[in-house]
Amino acid sequence: MKKINLKYYFILIFLPLFIGQGFAQEKKDKIELIHANTAEYDKYYNSEVQRVKGNVIFKQKETYLYCDSAWFFETANRVEAYGKVHIKASDTLNIFGDTAIYDGDKRISEIVGNAKMVDNQMVLTTDRITYEMDEKFAYYLTGGKIVDQENTLTSEKGYYYTEKKEFFFKDSVVLDNKQYVMNSDSLMYNTITEVANFHGPTTIVGDSNFIYCTNGWYDTKRDISQFMGNPYMISNETKLAGDTLYYDRNIGYGKAIENVSVLDTAQSVFVTGGWGDYDEILGYYTVTDSAVLMQYSENDTLFLHADTLKAKADSMKNTELLLAYHKVKFYRFDLQGVCDSLTYNFNDSLLRMYYEPALWADSSQLTADSIHLLIFENKMDKLFMFGSSLIVNRDDTASYNQIKGIDMIGYFKENELSRIDVFGNAETIYFVREDNGALIGINKAISEDLRMYVSEAKIKKIVFYSDADATLFPDKELPSEERFLEVFKWLVEHRPMDKYDIFTKEEVSREIPQEDIEVEE
Repeated sequence: MKKINLKYYFILIFLPLFIGQGFAQEKKDKIELIHANTAEYDKYYNSEVQRVKGNVIFKQKETYLYCDSAWFFETANRVEAYGKVHIKASDTLNIFGDTAIYDGDKRISEIVGNAKMVDNQMVLTTDRITYEMDEKFAYYLTGGKIVDQENTLTSEKGYYYTEKKEFFFKDSVVLDNKQYVMNSDSLMYNTITEVANFHGPTTIVGDSNFIYCTNGWYDTKRDISQFMGNPYMISNETKLAGDTLYYDRNIGYGKAIENVSVLDTAQSVFVTGGWGDYDEILGYYTVTDSAVLMQYSENDTLFLHADTLKAKADSMKNTELLLAYHKVKFYRFDLQGVCDSLTYNFNDSLLRMYYEPALWADSSQLTADSIHLLIFENKMDKLFMFGSSLIVNRDDTASYNQIKGIDMIGYFKENELSRIDVFGNAETIYFVREDNGALIGINKAISEDLRMYVSEAKIKKIVFYSDADATLFPDKELPSEERFLEVFKWLVEHRPMDKYDIFTKEEVSREIPQEDIEVEE
């Protein structure tokens, strides 16, 4: 058998590969000089370099380069262009500048001085643009500005994917729109969809509101947005916050999801819940899902819970009406209450309770078909009870003073009931005592109307305004079943005993903020 020379076998196998590689290198796209008014060589400087002037045009693949003059390094496949530089990268993308270095091998151009990139979506201006033609990628690192039909955007650094029409901006990013100004650390922006995605501390300032977050997106064409990362929105004197905020600027509507809070600095009100929304045009906000309202005052704080809390603003954007409905319970040190629905008017300071309302103040319980409480300078001033009115006052552990009537009006002094007027079908049972507390007897009376005077949460005197049927019974002569009115009810099991007791047993309460939360005046 004839021996094979391995040396030649190796050459035969790999020589085509080397030839193919060399051929591929030779086929590399060269820059072509298409036109120049004049062209010259300087053999003493470099005979391989041309100096071209006047209406200069170069071409490489689909890219054209225009300029006043240039150095053409043909062997190196590179151009240094000067004066009115124009690079036509595609039918829709053009780059302009004072000078440019065009590397044909790397397919990279660097445009310096009054640099401008223009496509059919936007105009970018900066001092220096680098454009990678094969990657269709441009960037600047010395500050730039982009202008499209709706927005002006500036940043220190910018990266543009020209085919996708996507920008990435970094450092001192400012998006200026006719309706707002956005400041961010990092921002992604698509010039076709006009959607901005931002990361890092971001603020959006409009004519009527201020928004903060650390990440989110904004559709600048449709004016809708979503914010995450400790977001909040301030409109007038109301601050809305939550884990996620959604905002539609067209209709002035904001929505918050999870760990929602609303701070109304004008009314010293702070509301929390699991879901909330805000309507700037109609001037209201709503909070649901374990909703809690706290109204701060100099002396005490009111804690109120309901299934739904809603506040309505007046034409001056000041909160004027609070509505709470379903399973309402509230607690303040000197006043507690329950009902199904409640309204509070900030203008006239009138609290209205509906559907099986009950109020407790000290040892007194007040119930009626509806109850209105007038509050003046954050103190209880007057009480109105309508229909089936009943006041029960605990005398001792087993005894209760009771007054019933159709309607009642109560008057307060320093947050304590001092007088109660009863109108229609008045009935009373009360325990008459000596100043030292010794029991004199039990008085039962029926009259059309009466007035009752109270001091230190105890009934001191009753005045009847019409003929009264009244009897004072010795303690031992009145059976226990006759010591209660037919309508008697003692609802102590429903009374909130502290700020955490405003939730029903079936509910899982959210954490209630401490009372030392600072409320801006």
